[in-house]
Amino acid sequence: MLPFLVWLAAFYTLWLVINQFGGYWQTTSDHWPIAAAMAIGSYFAGSTPMGGGTIGFPVLVLLFNEPATLGRTFSFAVQSIGMVSASIFILCRRQPLEWRMLRWAMGGALIGTPLGIAFVAPLAPDLLIKLLFSVMWCSFGLMHFVKLNAITGAEGMTRLDAKLERILGAVIGVVGGAMVASVTGVGIDMLIYTVLVLVARADLKIAIPTSIVLMAWTSLVGIASCWLLGEMQPELHAIPPEVFYNWLAAAPIVALGAPFGVLIVAKIGRKPTLFIVSVLCLLQFVWTLVSERAAMTLMWYGIAVLGILGFNVVFHILYVWGGRLVREREHISLPTPESDGA
Repeated sequence: MLPFLVWLAAFYTLWLVINQFGGYWQTTSDHWPIAAAMAIGSYFAGSTPMGGGTIGFPVLVLLFNEPATLGRTFSFAVQSIGMVSASIFILCRRQPLEWRMLRWAMGGALIGTPLGIAFVAPLAPDLLIKLLFSVMWCSFGLMHFVKLNAITGAEGMTRLDAKLERILGAVIGVVGGAMVASVTGVGIDMLIYTVLVLVARADLKIAIPTSIVLMAWTSLVGIASCWLLGEMQPELHAIPPEVFYNWLAAAPIVALGAPFGVLIVAKIGRKPTLFIVSVLCLLQFVWTLVSERAAMTLMWYGIAVLGILGFNVVFHILYVWGGRLVREREHISLPTPESDGA
């Protein structure tokens, strides 16, 4: 645990220095609502394949009526602390990860996320971003309601062909970074988790830590890209000051909250937590439709419904494919970094 303790000491020292010498104590105190929201969000970030931005985004965008781009950038910023903290904790505990797919997904995210922030996100209207977020997580919730027992009951994982794992990882990284994370600040973790549990039939003890590490990496790439692009093209990519103010309030909460989620879920089990998360996924979809009803037209309602159906068709195809692979390929016990291969 020494690296984790060193990380916490370094972060909280920096946070105290910023507040003290920058004179931000009152600003930090004024933004307590986002800190309260992220106390819940960080727990789910560490115990499920949902980044902390999954709570931060709707709170800022739907409850506080902030622009969707601000919610995206804040998600990157706060996850750069919370998810990184959880990842360091996971690595210190030597929890098993699907390293081969993860490495290629990280490489893909390094390419896809900056490109998405630069060229895709500026073209997406606020309503589309909100619907993309809500439709993805609603679909994710429905998938868990249908396959909760199968997902939580899996042990070990199916060892896929090495080339296939590299391809899947790269596609998840590039497409998830460019088309999902760059727009909403979250979601790439859900993609690798979905492939692992539906195709590889991976144990949640593998799939969730792997998704957390990928989201941590993507968040670091995302916030760095937002900052660099903001310096180069401030008229298009400048980071709003509110991102920093909300980060000051939420960061000290998520630095401990996400690792706490990693620890506690081992005691209470995944099924109750995933069930609660699935309910929240459905509720946020309803919340989005109600809060955006003035801007919604019949076309947008149709897009939302078709999006949910489309995602769940893809989930079913992946599940059927995974079932065939289970019968054809070797099913192994929990992998370790030493035995996982290149």
